[in-house]
Amino acid sequence: MTAFASATLESQYAAFQPVGIIIAVIWYLILVIALWKVFTKAGYAGWLAIIPIVNTFVLVKIAGYSAWMGLLYLIPIVNVIFHIIVSLRIGRGFGHGAAFSIFFLWLLTAIGFLVIGYGSDTYNRARVEG
Repeated sequence: MTAFASATLESQYAAFQPVGIIIAVIWYLILVIALWKVFTKAGYAGWLAIIPIVNTFVLVKIAGYSAWMGLLYLIPIVNVIFHIIVSLRIGRGFGHGAAFSIFFLWLLTAIGFLVIGYGSDTYNRARVEG
């Protein structure tokens, strides 16, 4: 690869960097809007959705676990399994089944939380614990 080709390739990658940042910010804003409503329905302050790490711990609490269990997200492989479990329990707390929880709360997170937050679902902690 010549120096010219390498420089051209680097400039092309640099041109797409702002696009990636804009997409990430839009995704984050959609997630914050969705989580704000979910937190409010679950009895937590909606503004906690704005803080990136805190919102994960609040989701763990909504799932019926201690916030300390959120530290499991730091362990590779365990974090994926724990996220599935948290998604299932949040879905159950809002009256949804396993299929909704897996497809919308785990795979398509923003869509699932928008459905829960802006839908007619109500949170019942007894469904999570029982």
